[in-house]
Amino acid sequence: MGLTPDMADTAVEPGASAATDPTGLPPSGPEQRPRASVPQIVLATLASLFAMWATRDVLIPLLLAMFFALIGNPIIRTLKRLYVPRFVGAMIVLGAGLTGAGMLVEQLVEPASVWVHQAPAELHQLAPKLQALLRPVREANTAAQSIADVASSGGAKPVRVIRTESSDPWSAFLETPRWIADVLAVVFLTYFFMVFGESFQKKGIALLANRRHKRVTADILMAIEVEMSRYVLTITLINCIVGSLLAGILFAIGLPLQEAMLWGTLAAILNFAPYIGPMIGVGVMLLMGFVTFHGLFASLLPAMVYLGLHVLEGEIITPIILGRRMAISPLILILALMVCSWLWGIAGLLLAVPMMVCVKIVLTRIEGLARWAALLE
Repeated sequence: MGLTPDMADTAVEPGASAATDPTGLPPSGPEQRPRASVPQIVLATLASLFAMWATRDVLIPLLLAMFFALIGNPIIRTLKRLYVPRFVGAMIVLGAGLTGAGMLVEQLVEPASVWVHQAPAELHQLAPKLQALLRPVREANTAAQSIADVASSGGAKPVRVIRTESSDPWSAFLETPRWIADVLAVVFLTYFFMVFGESFQKKGIALLANRRHKRVTADILMAIEVEMSRYVLTITLINCIVGSLLAGILFAIGLPLQEAMLWGTLAAILNFAPYIGPMIGVGVMLLMGFVTFHGLFASLLPAMVYLGLHVLEGEIITPIILGRRMAISPLILILALMVCSWLWGIAGLLLAVPMMVCVKIVLTRIEGLARWAALLE
């Protein structure tokens, strides 16, 4: 009796067991995901870091625009509920932000330029104030140099190397159009992300085949938008209050109003970079105090006031307002600040903390990755 087509498909060759398919291969079980080896992970990480460094000229404006659009989306959505078209709401939000930034820059450009031009002369006048404090260190260095001269062979005279530096006045002039182009790129990208970002997200989610993946992705994007907007707006408000208090105290102890506003604004900006920013701020306040005031206590007062405000904000106010949801390990923050500043400079310092917050939100929302989110706390 001959084989029917169905019987031929299921026929087993001689010597083959019934547990094998017609190709002679054992039946495949549940598909196992391939696991990358440690060298592959290291190479992929290094390649990603190099790619982020090599594309920084494009990546920094893109990330800044996405960051600003993410903050402005809740405001635009609120305006949309009031029957304001999305493109009009984006223009209102972006215009308000640019107007506020322009007014602040207009107030600060004069004291900043005066400080930059007078800083060399004032730093030269700072030397007599610090001589008394540095005398023991200088004497120790002199003694060490004398010992080294005695120990040198043959009493040969030391060779002095004189280095000359040439300043090219055209370099700053040529860099100005690049800065203007970067600022314009951030502004235009922010506007287009505000207007078209929501529809782009919906189309991207629609490409996912699994309904569960669509729901999880939509939840993650909504959580990032809500939590990041809340976090950034709260931190911005707190930093503005800290900067205003510092400016008010500096004005009260004798600084001109515009100069006090300059240092208050600098303190507010530096406060966006945890740990590293306040350390730089304390150093700047020490330098400004010794240049501006006379007497040890008066010179140290600006740095002490800034440090006290930072401790009050970092240890009491911010934890009470934000709670533990956005808490990230100081070690993780320091590593993120170091890596991002190495990759992208000052922009990396400003983007490091928001990016870590986004990473924590994503890890918290994806099933099976919650322990990695706990590792960041």
